[in-house]
Amino acid sequence: MNFKEGEVLYFNKPLRWTSFALVNKVRYHISRKLGVKKIKVGHAGTLDPLATGVMIICTGKATKRIEKFQYHTKEYIATLQLGATTPSYDLEKEIDATYPTEHITRQLVEDTLKNFVGTIEQIPPAFSACKVDGKRAYDLARKGDEVELKPKTLVIDEIELLECNLPEIKIRVVCSKGTYIRALARDIGEALNSGAHLTGLIRTRVGDVRLEDCMQVDDFEAWLDQQDIEITND
Repeated sequence: MNFKEGEVLYFNKPLRWTSFALVNKVRYHISRKLGVKKIKVGHAGTLDPLATGVMIICTGKATKRIEKFQYHTKEYIATLQLGATTPSYDLEKEIDATYPTEHITRQLVEDTLKNFVGTIEQIPPAFSACKVDGKRAYDLARKGDEVELKPKTLVIDEIELLECNLPEIKIRVVCSKGTYIRALARDIGEALNSGAHLTGLIRTRVGDVRLEDCMQVDDFEAWLDQQDIEITND
């Protein structure tokens, strides 16, 4: 393995870790192993702290491939709580409003989900890494500033209802780059004449890379010790 020439690694991002924290941890272990102060490491597609799952991490010259990976189709398993919303559309913030759910049936959920398949317009969450006047939207939102984001066009290839234990549902979503599953939860809640927020999210696939192909970050140091690593002096 040659981390400077470029390697592509697959990780299962832990719960409550930022994507940046995972990159930092990987960079730390590789730098230590190589005995260098700096090595280029980046990830191909942010996952929220409250999400887990597939994260592709590139090192050295392979960081040039990040954009290509970002355009790969992604698959998620999402758990939604119907009848309540939060400002962040997930569990980062407390519930700010509740709505009726008595009218919601499994049939209504299945019919509603069909409307989200195909090319859709989606307004990203205020609590997101989108930029507003050069600043991250989540920085402005966390300060209590009003954040106005423009709708983005994206593609949802599949939505499957996996479990329906009302007022909780679990869905599988296959979608394009730029899809916010939290925003999808918000929109599904509204389409059901109720509200919804995300209580769990797992990214199960990016392109052909599946969750079972991914390493746990806790195993990375031991894994590194077993690799045949080429050390190049630039």
